[in-house]
Amino acid sequence: MYSQKIIEHFTKPKYVGEMDNADGVGQVGNPRCGDVMKIFIKVNNGVIKDIRFQTYGCIAAIAASDMVCELVKGKKLDDALKVTPQDVASQLGDMPPIKFHCSILGMSALKEAVDDYRKKSEK
Repeated sequence: MYSQKIIEHFTKPKYVGEMDNADGVGQVGNPRCGDVMKIFIKVNNGVIKDIRFQTYGCIAAIAASDMVCELVKGKKLDDALKVTPQDVASQLGDMPPIKFHCSILGMSALKEAVDDYRKKSEK
């Protein structure tokens, strides 16, 4: 049902936790349906230097959140936003098709965090 990589990212996420003084925060999802993702980023010279997540959801949602963080840490903001939900899903391996939306939510939370950072930077 789930790949070994999904199980690893679910049981031992590397990027889980809240971040104090984040430069950008993005939250997406719907508590009524069960998946809510929140991503925190620290940015230095346009590069994501640190990233953390808090996710309320299923195995695939937690694994996808962790994988998003892994794929974009160290990237310039514009390059990070080029990562697709398909990239996230392919890195995770086999998951039920009905869970693909977790990859979409993860990238949407990242986009919200980057947008939040950019709004704050304009001030």
